[in-house]
Amino acid sequence: GGIVPHAGWVCSGAVAAKVFAAIRLRRKPATFVIFGAVHYLGGDQATIFPAGAWRTPLGEVRVDEQLARWVLSMTGLIIEDPYAHEREHSIEVQVPFIQHLFPEASILPIGVPPSDDAAEVGRAVARAIRTYSVDAVCIGSTDLTHYGPSYGYVPKGIGESALRWAMEVNDRRILDLIVALRAEQIVAEARESHNACGAGATAAAVAACSELGASRGILLEHTNSYQVLRRISPEPPRDAVGYAAVVFG
Repeated sequence: GGIVPHAGWVCSGAVAAKVFAAIRLRRKPATFVIFGAVHYLGGDQATIFPAGAWRTPLGEVRVDEQLARWVLSMTGLIIEDPYAHEREHSIEVQVPFIQHLFPEASILPIGVPPSDDAAEVGRAVARAIRTYSVDAVCIGSTDLTHYGPSYGYVPKGIGESALRWAMEVNDRRILDLIVALRAEQIVAEARESHNACGAGATAAAVAACSELGASRGILLEHTNSYQVLRRISPEPPRDAVGYAAVVFG
């Protein structure tokens, strides 16, 4: 599995693509479980999209309804609520990568808020995958530090040195936990350091992959929106959002 960002493709699409490409080099899983960030909090429970299909400009990709039923039978921490996904974007921007590289695969979308039981959500999903021998990989979606006046977070002031701190110091705090598979510490770290908008999704993915046998994370790329966009349209260094691509094995 892995961790992917979910900003606009212009900013983070190339980073996310590296995770899917790395998986494609090794195998063609039947299902992608995608743990998504929850930006619009409506409750503290994870929400599963249990049936049907998602449509993108590339067509439809079906939801793995059988795995959804098995997951729901494993835990009370996840509830059925397709409408919880209506305003979110962290899962849907991953779907075209899957459609392009894995045209036969299905998906299982699960939104995970940054709650204390996020890691256990991931472990429950992993138990369902293992118990029923499902050919699946688990992906978690998060962006990293949202730094600058636009985000109301400027502990180091404004300018290039501040954006460098956000990436090299603040992002690294949570990336170090991710690659070390320390799922239980991720949500607390994000609360304290404001360095992941999808901490629940990340903790769930790390826990699921660890439960399924992963022993390490590999950081494929780490950048931010300022570094990407200044190559396209140079602007004064004020705001930036961090992005990382991590795979687990």
